[in-house]
Amino acid sequence: MNHTNFKQNYVNLGKLIHSPSCCCKNNCNKNELQMKILIVLTSHSDLGNTGEKTGFWIEEFAAPFYVLKDNAAEITIASPLGGQPPVDPKSELPDSQTTATKRFYADNEAIEQVAHTHQLSKLNYADYDAAFYPGGHGPLWDLANDKDSIALIENFYNHDKPIAFVCHAPAALINAKRADGSYLVAGKDVTGFSNSEEEAVKLTDIVPFLLESELKRLGASYSKGSDWASYVKRDGVLITGQNPASSEDTAIMLLNLLIKKIGSN
Repeated sequence: MNHTNFKQNYVNLGKLIHSPSCCCKNNCNKNELQMKILIVLTSHSDLGNTGEKTGFWIEEFAAPFYVLKDNAAEITIASPLGGQPPVDPKSELPDSQTTATKRFYADNEAIEQVAHTHQLSKLNYADYDAAFYPGGHGPLWDLANDKDSIALIENFYNHDKPIAFVCHAPAALINAKRADGSYLVAGKDVTGFSNSEEEAVKLTDIVPFLLESELKRLGASYSKGSDWASYVKRDGVLITGQNPASSEDTAIMLLNLLIKKIGSN
């Protein structure tokens, strides 16, 4: 994967998405955009039986959120239960902060948007052009089995709409299937939080399954980069990032895929 090339495309995206001939619907003004993106967060807060808390990882939400927002995407945020999704407290520690998380903490509008997520069951995939799933350990427990999320993913995939997942969020894929009944990830080039990274955070025996092992078991062509370094894979409309460091690059790749689709319309 050539990070330089797709980041350059991201730099050029601002010109593209503000072109009315590219992104506006019939008889619209130049500020009306086609890019409507759904971000799906976990509603699960318990880290197994440890008595500790989990949820979504702030950086994995914040970095993609601003990549998308800064390029004029209309963003809807949803979760299985709606309302305030749980935040993984470890993602609030000082050594987990980035430029994007600091921006988020100062962004009252974004904080309010996260605090009032839409309930996933009430949304229609047809209203969105793409979906992005941030991680945190929470998805291993809820999004992996949530029927509304599974249906959403299957509809996005079957209608050729880009779907992106980072870190533990590819867990949301494990029960999704193609129209022929086969697992959606079977034969697909994917990545996700690695077994070695899970071991490094000492949660191998806590999580309900190891994401790398489960993706391989389902027939995915899983690959990974170095632990904690950015690594992103794309196979058709399916985009996956390995870990928190991959958040921004995963979102950029999602935007680049939308650029191609916009350009072909």
